[in-house]
Amino acid sequence: MAEEQGASDAFRNRCTNAALALQPFVHHSIERISLDESNEDRKDNTLDVWLIAPLFDGEPRMPDVVISLANLYSVRPWEPDLCPSFIDGISLVHLPRLPSPWPAEAAGRLDRTEDLPGLVWLRIAGPLEVDAVAAVLTVYQEQDYDAAPVLR
Repeated sequence: MAEEQGASDAFRNRCTNAALALQPFVHHSIERISLDESNEDRKDNTLDVWLIAPLFDGEPRMPDVVISLANLYSVRPWEPDLCPSFIDGISLVHLPRLPSPWPAEAAGRLDRTEDLPGLVWLRIAGPLEVDAVAAVLTVYQEQDYDAAPVLR
């Protein structure tokens, strides 16, 4: 039981840290979205969202980010023709296992059972809305080479 609680805490921390890391990317754009639901076993289903910084003359480019979700439990459809699309807001919320409650806005999102693991809920607001719930979260951020030390 303690091992299970530790895994739950680690996943909650991962979600919280990822949410904080994504906040600077509000007002960027969704460059591309990739959804693979080809396998009936949700463990192999993935959603990847590429975010890109707006380019302004004379300003350095901000690093790009890829938000990758796997083991998808829910994905709301979007209009793929809207890419690239400006981002008005990003929300990443940890949805804990039972018996812990979910946030009020997530109530009724999925049928909750004892078998349902801790999940993450990604919402991106803008002309193109992304809304997905998954069991695995990874955020890849390109290194900011402008801020990296010079190699000699």
